[in-house]
Amino acid sequence: MEFKIGDLVTRNSYNNDMVFTIIDIKDDICYLKGINIRLYADSSMEDLQKYDENEDIEEEKPFLDRIKEKCDLNRNDYFYLPGKILHIDGDSDYLNRCLKYYDDINIAAMGVKETEEEIPYKIRDLLEEYNPNIVVITGHDAYYKRKGSIDNLDSYKNSRNFVEAIKEARRFENSHEKLIIIAGACQSDYEELIKAGANFASSPKRINIHALDPAIIASKMSLSDITQDIDLKGILEHTKYGKDGMGGIKTKGTMYVGYPR
Repeated sequence: MEFKIGDLVTRNSYNNDMVFTIIDIKDDICYLKGINIRLYADSSMEDLQKYDENEDIEEEKPFLDRIKEKCDLNRNDYFYLPGKILHIDGDSDYLNRCLKYYDDINIAAMGVKETEEEIPYKIRDLLEEYNPNIVVITGHDAYYKRKGSIDNLDSYKNSRNFVEAIKEARRFENSHEKLIIIAGACQSDYEELIKAGANFASSPKRINIHALDPAIIASKMSLSDITQDIDLKGILEHTKYGKDGMGGIKTKGTMYVGYPR
């Protein structure tokens, strides 16, 4: 079977459980990027199978239908000021997808593409420029078992970069309620991201996360009342893989509610 850049494929050796697009081909090796999961991979052509979009093997359609429900606010008497979101992403495709998601559910968000390595050095200027209530720090990550244990930051592709970015953001604003930080990507060092100062982080079970998971949490925080504690379990359950993929701490929301309208 012949393949070309842009083809949608699955991997036979992984029971064809995930959909990728081919982003490069060198000799007999195809370099892959997850369509829905924040994951890079490579594979021999012999291991690949072309994907039929009608199959929906990742059950994407019911997931997207569920998360795109607009928040039903009582607009008869009150007005609402949702929290401002700054979304910093190491991947432009996933960034654009997250921005479209915010737009689909009528939440204003600012997006910035920045490599994971540069985010720690750029984040303070971005926070000063946009002054958000919520900042998302995401992109790509991976845990490499061959490099060491899961509690060793050096075993991860970008967790150390995320940790340093979180620490820099906390130097800018120390309060977990004045600045909500959502950080991490696939298989990130969850414990270290939380200890560094994140309100929410991936990945408690070191699994891959959906491209929209950080944006889902950001949107929920944007629309949660600033005077009330959030429904922590409820917010996490709204993501694709729940508490296995994302975790966090209980805090208050970021949305002000005013009267009269």
